[in-house]
Amino acid sequence: MKYPTLVQSFLAAVESYPNPRAQMHKEGGRWLSVSSTEMLRRVAGLATAFEQMGIFPGDRVALFSPNRPEWHVADLAILGVGGVNVPIYFNESTERLLYILNHSEAKAAIAVGHTQVERLLACRDRAPQLETIIVAAYAKPLPREIRRYDDLIARSVSQDLTAYTRHAEKVKPDDLASIIYTSGTTGEPKGVMLTHTNFSSNAIDSLRVVDLRRTDVALSFLPLAHVYERIMGYIALSRGMTIAYCERMEEVPHALLEVRPTVAAAVPRFFEKTYAGIMEARQHLGGQRRKIFDWGLSVAREAIGWRAYGRPLAFKRQLVWYLANLLVFRKIRSRMGGRIRLFNSGGAPLGRELAEFFWSIGIPVLEGYGLTETSPVISASSFRAFRPGAVGRPIPNVEVRIADDGEIQVRGPCVMRGYYKAPEQTAEVLSSDGWFSTGDIGHLDADGFLVITDRKKDLLKTAGGKFIAPQPIENLLKTSPYILNACVLGDRRKFVGALIVPNFETLRARARQEAVVLGTAAEIAAHPWAQRLVGDEIARLTEPLAQYERPKRYLLLDHDFTFENGQLTYTLKLRRRSVEQRYQAEIERLYADTAEPRPESEN
Repeated sequence: MKYPTLVQSFLAAVESYPNPRAQMHKEGGRWLSVSSTEMLRRVAGLATAFEQMGIFPGDRVALFSPNRPEWHVADLAILGVGGVNVPIYFNESTERLLYILNHSEAKAAIAVGHTQVERLLACRDRAPQLETIIVAAYAKPLPREIRRYDDLIARSVSQDLTAYTRHAEKVKPDDLASIIYTSGTTGEPKGVMLTHTNFSSNAIDSLRVVDLRRTDVALSFLPLAHVYERIMGYIALSRGMTIAYCERMEEVPHALLEVRPTVAAAVPRFFEKTYAGIMEARQHLGGQRRKIFDWGLSVAREAIGWRAYGRPLAFKRQLVWYLANLLVFRKIRSRMGGRIRLFNSGGAPLGRELAEFFWSIGIPVLEGYGLTETSPVISASSFRAFRPGAVGRPIPNVEVRIADDGEIQVRGPCVMRGYYKAPEQTAEVLSSDGWFSTGDIGHLDADGFLVITDRKKDLLKTAGGKFIAPQPIENLLKTSPYILNACVLGDRRKFVGALIVPNFETLRARARQEAVVLGTAAEIAAHPWAQRLVGDEIARLTEPLAQYERPKRYLLLDHDFTFENGQLTYTLKLRRRSVEQRYQAEIERLYADTAEPRPESEN
């Protein structure tokens, strides 16, 4: 099958699905809209400016920006002249930014936002190949050689559109569209080379599974520098949908209420924090309101089979669910704007219990699976075919097989060309007949649903020879209202341990009920009452696991894992090696305790 280029898809969508609110962004406390026609004018004007600056087909252009309308305008302008977009995470460190600029040999760079411009300007002298810098959303004076985005798009005229369309016709589906540097849970980032066909095939084939409509409003808050949000943006643009951009994660709760989106892409950490927020709000309810809330949650639990798996439920019990929906669930959904039709979840496995909870209260969460190297979607759930705990079935035109050691392998038009300047690393994961080894462990169930167990490199092997997948255990622990985050330990150790980030707010609320005085986060982490409560939660939640999988010892931390402290990737996945290095001394003490836990069982 021949797929169009990304530029062709965009031009066709503007013609077929004109949208007066193609892009929305917040400025000065108000949400402003940009029509698809105006967006195209800006794209064409910027593309003309690129051409005048000497940006030619194959040249790399770095894009350093948070989620804003300028991101897609710049991206489509780069692609329209045959350039290669090198996206950089908007909060990337100066050192990593410089590495990407130099490794990709970026000829030009676009920075949007005060922090991004300052960071780029601070390192431009160490990027000798960087000839042109364009900046936006930056109020300070600039050197004469630095170009302003607003000036460039303001000069756009009708001839620019003609030129843009002409140049777009010269771009071929197999041309390189982007080099995306993976955030990586270990080691240096690798530049993943993705073509127009990689992206457009993935967008088109995903749309055959995922129910997205022209009338949908998509909230874009995951980093557009990451392939997951980027493909969602391409899908939205190709369907004529509205994209509302949210620059910072902390602004998402307000954006949900103000924009009232119908769809959004998220990662498991978003759902974990949302669930923790719901349980925290429960702690502040009193009397009859608490009783009604708890009754609603019990109704939700009873309805999981019906709501999440489509199993029969007695009509009377369905009526009870609808009553709970009016009294409890609708209020929970109103905190997300009240119009969400579906969330897509990706980036990491979502705990089955968490998925079941959201389905049971009327918030559909459709899981999918993919990697940067596969553009990214490999499998996706739909309303017609979903199963909590699985990540859907492979999308059309994508083949999946399981290697002898359990590793998931993929072949299809979405698979990358290879790693930039790294033929040996490419050969390690990409076979001569096109099969890509994902590094993930999983299996296909009897109905063709893909189930992810863990990362191949993340598997722990205890001193007793037991292989343990840490992510499912961590996901289980995070379903507790008193546990915000967890890192399971145990590689080459006698038993499994865990680093636990408590949910300090819910612990404080529980403490007040029991007349226990808790102070700072550090005091909570060290308090025997909090340690006992969290320990009881760990024992309760892991009771169904095999004896050797249950954490025998744990340590409460006084702060969360974050991107800023180097313990999360920018898609909020745990950098396990960084966490273990940071807490090496504490981990050694945890395992050095003279009181031996029970030996591992063979169960």
